[in-house]
Amino acid sequence: MELAEIRRYPVKSVSGWVVDSAVVEPWGLAEDRRWAVVDEYGGGHWVGENPRLLSVVARVTDEGGLLLDAPGMPQLKVPPATGEKFPMRFYELDSAILAHPDAHAWFTRLLGKPTRLVWLDDPNRCPVPASHGGLPGEVVSFAGDAPILLTSRSSLRRLDDWILEGAMERQDDPPAPLDMARFRPNLVIDGAPPYAEDDWREIRIGSVAFRFTEHCDRCAVTTYDPVTIEKGKEPLRTLARHRGWDGKTWFGIRMVPRGRGEIRLGDPVTVLA
Repeated sequence: MELAEIRRYPVKSVSGWVVDSAVVEPWGLAEDRRWAVVDEYGGGHWVGENPRLLSVVARVTDEGGLLLDAPGMPQLKVPPATGEKFPMRFYELDSAILAHPDAHAWFTRLLGKPTRLVWLDDPNRCPVPASHGGLPGEVVSFAGDAPILLTSRSSLRRLDDWILEGAMERQDDPPAPLDMARFRPNLVIDGAPPYAEDDWREIRIGSVAFRFTEHCDRCAVTTYDPVTIEKGKEPLRTLARHRGWDGKTWFGIRMVPRGRGEIRLGDPVTVLA
């Protein structure tokens, strides 16, 4: 097995970047989800209610700020966040740092509702929730539930086969294969049997070990096409049929890094437990 894709999301809930390598920190990949878009009270803006977030392209600048782009919006360069602390109602975090006011105005125009952009200055302040498998001392960025989400190419191919079978049963037109971007993973592996990751409890990628925290339940965000932002019924319709239990649908696993290090595309993936 090998590491086939690495994806980073500079701002929580916006589109991600495929990169060749990444530094792994205790709270996840470096530069992954250190920024978040929240409402005027510090609560998260969920993609299911704000799908235009998926159209945003965010790049981290050399200075540590952001460069924002979205269809129909002017490009905006956001300086590093140096504003006041802003109270948060977001997971187990009490506050974050406000970005420049121009960023608040940009996202408010994009979503059509009062919005703030905030930066997590120190992820060590944000524990992985025990309700999501976190242990004392484990921390996370604005990813919230766990530092790392891992998926498998073979699992996606099996899901595509199931979706095609369902379409044939309904006599629908054959659907195009799903883009892995729908599932917003950090790491994608190749070479394992479909859904083998369900049983992994600890793995090593290159020189970095990762601990399983929980299986990943999937929400309506996966039903939005990451390119067109159009909403459909898949993959939740098919996951409910083949991967549904406990009243939820499941795809991928959440993990916590055991240490620091750098990972690269092609790194071997070893199951330790």
